[in-house]
Amino acid sequence: MTAVELPAVAPEVTAALVEDLSPRLRKRLDAAVVKLGARPVHRDGDTVTIAVDDETELRLHAPGGVVRTTDAVHCGCLLAPACVHRAAAASAARTADPAPEPPAATEPPPRPGTADRPDPPAGTASPAERDAADALWSAGAAVLETGVDGAGAVAQAALLRAAHTARLRSLPRAAGAAVSVVALLRAARAGDPSYRTADLVTALAELLGTAHRVGTATGPELAAVKGRARRPYTPDGSLRLYGLFTEPVVTDSGHGGARTWVTGPDGRLFTVGDVAPGGAGRALGVADRAVRLGDSALTHRELGRAGLAVSGATVSPDGRLGAGKGVKAVSAKGVSWTEPPLAGLWETAPSRQVARALGAASSDSSTSPASPDADQVGGGDDLLFLDVELIGAVKESGGICLLARCDGGVTVRLTVADDDPALAHRDNLMLLATAPGTRLRIIGRLIPALHPRLTLLACSHPTGGGTIDLGFDRLGRADLPSPGAAAHPAPYEPGGFGDHSPLHLLARRVEQTVPAGRTALGMLGDISAESHRLRRAGLPTAADLLGALCASAARRDRDPFGRLLPADTDGFARHWLAAARYTSAVSDSLCVAAWEAG
Repeated sequence: MTAVELPAVAPEVTAALVEDLSPRLRKRLDAAVVKLGARPVHRDGDTVTIAVDDETELRLHAPGGVVRTTDAVHCGCLLAPACVHRAAAASAARTADPAPEPPAATEPPPRPGTADRPDPPAGTASPAERDAADALWSAGAAVLETGVDGAGAVAQAALLRAAHTARLRSLPRAAGAAVSVVALLRAARAGDPSYRTADLVTALAELLGTAHRVGTATGPELAAVKGRARRPYTPDGSLRLYGLFTEPVVTDSGHGGARTWVTGPDGRLFTVGDVAPGGAGRALGVADRAVRLGDSALTHRELGRAGLAVSGATVSPDGRLGAGKGVKAVSAKGVSWTEPPLAGLWETAPSRQVARALGAASSDSSTSPASPDADQVGGGDDLLFLDVELIGAVKESGGICLLARCDGGVTVRLTVADDDPALAHRDNLMLLATAPGTRLRIIGRLIPALHPRLTLLACSHPTGGGTIDLGFDRLGRADLPSPGAAAHPAPYEPGGFGDHSPLHLLARRVEQTVPAGRTALGMLGDISAESHRLRRAGLPTAADLLGALCASAARRDRDPFGRLLPADTDGFARHWLAAARYTSAVSDSLCVAAWEAG
């Protein structure tokens, strides 16, 4: 059994089942999750049955594929309902997306202020919101204290409980960040090959940073920090749209589908998507289904090369086109990437495109990250449109990537958007690597790094006819130019603007905390050499942050009798968050500089 085979479980259900366990059973919960994961599973309609042993079964009733109440998890063992099996099954399953409309009765009415706790000023967080944010902060700080190894099912349940409370207190952005942290913790502990420590660092920094800012932000900033649980769609009149490309969507939360990108005459980017529970198989199937927009009979892949005329259009802040009853859409003629208005997307200098992408990524997101594909949608600001000449493959620690030189001299590393073998990304990139000198017009998604880097999503056909959706269309040898047709590429010179920056000395300590916890930094000993190197490179703030982070990790005060006091978990979390934010900001600056180096 794997977590993906189980129905999704609402976060409050998992939290409640774990909280109901006795202290003795909580210590056994992680082992029970592993043991239950090896047991056979059977699905019958909305009910999933797990054979706990030869005589005992555990049933999860999931109407619509989601377990919404604790009563929907039933175990037949003698200790039920106080057994460990129910909590283990909920902890092994993926976390469900929030219900469309939380019951209003679960939100207690606001209480008037008192002399000890007066009403907050207008435009500031309420006491209930601050309490919810404090709970999220404490749960996130506890993960930093123990690291991934110590963040088992009990710690995850505390995050899910805090996330549920935060959502009820109208803090969907922070709640979504907490759910993302739980998903990444489970992937790390399960040995998921797609897990990356950097992703968990980013998610933890988002959780802690958002929770901290709830208590300090005011006005519009507070609204952005809170986020939105649902995307509002606003009328946008009539639109003439031109297809760009279609990409598969496969998320860590178990969703799959396709997203087609289109643009208007003014260069605005929009998306038409179909994402639902499923994996790469669903993504491949959805690509050839008709788009859900008006009366159009175009499939997603056809729309990526054609056009649409839409009346009564509705658009979300991130560029999603609504499919309401009042929306009318008919097929229209598309244009090639070399014709207006699409050609204008490639006229902006690469460095300006990168600055735009990083500015959008660092701005306050107002959409909850808990949505199925929120981590992959940014209104198109993270897309780069480049003209490149292929150089060839280069081996990195994480695998093989494709080198290409942009017009202007910047050498960029092109990587696959998804390694799932069912998708065509990997095979296409490896084939393109055998055709050095080929000139392509490409679309990719920026990867912030100290050197130019992006995931390759679509490109012009290598022989010049049409476009290729690299996640869906499979190239063959016949699609490459003849060996003598391509120009001989200029030699590649390794190195880049940020390759020699010692910022990694701080970044690796930030990352080291996540898998091993605070104690890993507390045992480092003398770091004066690293601090000296940072200062010599003109990064005194990085040196100060590194010293403060390691000192906080090693500090353990004693009471008047010489007994060790509990570690300052909150203080360490604040130092870690400051170091993570600083590292991210400097990395973005170096990223922009690397794209300008050509």
